[in-house]
Amino acid sequence: MVKHIVCFKLKDNSPAAKEEAKERLLSMRGKVPVMKDIEVGTDFLGSERSYDVLLQVTLENRQALEEYQNDPYHCSYVKPYMHEKRSGSVSVDYEI
Repeated sequence: MVKHIVCFKLKDNSPAAKEEAKERLLSMRGKVPVMKDIEVGTDFLGSERSYDVLLQVTLENRQALEEYQNDPYHCSYVKPYMHEKRSGSVSVDYEI
């Protein structure tokens, strides 16, 4: 199994903007078939080092991660939106 985790800093980190980003990310559930599980959370602390939104996706293997990265729904609806709304992001991919 593979975990794909991305933390986003948003240009607008208001509660409404965080919720909108969360819903956009969660919209992949049922539309990106290679995903085994998805979890999205929004930060409530708001410290200087906090990121605003966390995405965690579970996939079967590295090949599934590649398929996820190229999935049409992910690439056309989610990725462009997050790229537009973010001021920065970090990610980690690891095997469990």
